[in-house]
Amino acid sequence: MENMAQWLKPELVWFVVGLVLLLMEFALPGFVIFFFGVGAWIVSALCFATDLSLNTQLLTFIISSVFLLAILRNRLKPIFYGFGSSNADMSSDMEEFVGETGIVKEDIRGKIKGRVELHGTNWDAVAEDDIPAGTMVEITGKDNLTLKVRKV
Repeated sequence: MENMAQWLKPELVWFVVGLVLLLMEFALPGFVIFFFGVGAWIVSALCFATDLSLNTQLLTFIISSVFLLAILRNRLKPIFYGFGSSNADMSSDMEEFVGETGIVKEDIRGKIKGRVELHGTNWDAVAEDDIPAGTMVEITGKDNLTLKVRKV
């Protein structure tokens, strides 16, 4: 019985709960359970340093977990999930097109968008002048996902 009491110390129980929660984060999407695992480890460290009542342990667990979740989730999420194309700066990808040539697939009428084929992909495009379909154009810039072009 004394052996069992040594394994049921609060600091060990909270540590194991935190470890289980952190491992569950690998299986469940959302990057939420991670913060509850860290909250359990905070309580484990406090229980190791001092004697806390069960109510204080639970309150500390809830407050620390929710606080960490609210403050750190958006900051840490890109580190764990990586930067997707929606988070990346598209200007570096698009600037590589400047100076390349494409072919107009749909007439460009000044600032009214047409379509240009570049590397096998059709892009919205605008130009200063009217450019009919079938004309070769040079990419001069971009505005979001719309290419700026001129006749070659």
